[in-house]
Amino acid sequence: MDISFSAEDLAFRDEVRAFLDAAFTPELREAARRQSGVFAEASLNRAWHQILFKKGWIAPSWPKAYGGTGWSIVQKYIYDSECAEAGTPTLPAMGLQMCGPVLIGYGTDAQKAHFLPRILSGEHYWCQGYSEPGAGSDLAALQCRAVRDGDDYVIDGTKIWTTHAQNANWIFLLVRTRTEGKRQAGITFLLVDMQTPGIVVRPIISISGEHEVNQLFFENVRVPVENRVGPEDEGWTVAKYLLEFERGGSYAARLRSGLARIRRMAADTSVDGASLLDCPAFRRKLTDLEIQVTAVDYSERRAISSLGVGSNVGDATASTLKVCGSETSQKLTELVLEILGVYAAPFQRDAAPNDGEAGPVGPAFAVAPTAQYLNARASTIFGGSSEVQRNILSRAVLGL
Repeated sequence: MDISFSAEDLAFRDEVRAFLDAAFTPELREAARRQSGVFAEASLNRAWHQILFKKGWIAPSWPKAYGGTGWSIVQKYIYDSECAEAGTPTLPAMGLQMCGPVLIGYGTDAQKAHFLPRILSGEHYWCQGYSEPGAGSDLAALQCRAVRDGDDYVIDGTKIWTTHAQNANWIFLLVRTRTEGKRQAGITFLLVDMQTPGIVVRPIISISGEHEVNQLFFENVRVPVENRVGPEDEGWTVAKYLLEFERGGSYAARLRSGLARIRRMAADTSVDGASLLDCPAFRRKLTDLEIQVTAVDYSERRAISSLGVGSNVGDATASTLKVCGSETSQKLTELVLEILGVYAAPFQRDAAPNDGEAGPVGPAFAVAPTAQYLNARASTIFGGSSEVQRNILSRAVLGL
């Protein structure tokens, strides 16, 4: 494994740092610090999206021909690491990291010409219509129907856990276009304008207090056939391709940054007149967590090294990173609550509103950790639950 940085990579790192120092203003930093959802809230998303779009850095993973940066694997790693260290907002993945790559891989020329520039500019804010009340981890069980009627499909059914649907103006979704035969063989991938008559969005408020997810209802929603991606009844192939992007990505950079913040929090927290970092029991937990973060980091570095020489990472590695990354992320949030102690109990969203002058109950860093802990409970479910990932590993590695 070799991901040592060349002189050009180090110069690129300095460029990224200089950009973040200038563009990631104190106001944006404070807003990002308060975020507790999987993705930053809409107003912050739009502000940071526009800054990156104007810089030309909004789509690091896209091919340069479609508006990407043309960065190497190592440069993307450096960029992710520097953004994590700075604490930049996590932009919604549904357009830039999911729908965009799918259109590049499976879209028609007309679809690429229409949608890709609008994803890049932020004109289109996307959400994902996959899960249903009876079809989550078993996605092939979905029942939302689409019936062909001339040049349209007519959609009836529901989707659930739809992240940021209240902000989105477009949705990509899987619908059932055939009921006989193998379940996966009767699914179609569609792009739908959220302003289409017959779509109702109902909020679901998370235990952490965010309005991040929703349930959607479709009643006689007409969608042009030209908005289909790939052939009819073959959307499962497109969906699997998209899941590679949903389950991929980097955990290590954010984990390392989170670990550094925990050290700073613990250093500023006193127990019986001494720093929490001097407590042997706490140091043991922190060391154990550091070992787990290091393991995720080096696993990602091996994957990056393989990609750099043209090798395929494979399902086993992707599933391992998903399980270890998401579970370690949860452990980070748990340790922060231990640092807060009794100050983890107040509902800080009321105590320190974004637009108010009131401070948090407890230390300054108490604003978001409890909400982040509660929100992180879902990280081992979305994008393929840990149970599903372990099933993949049992087949890919153990041959079960």
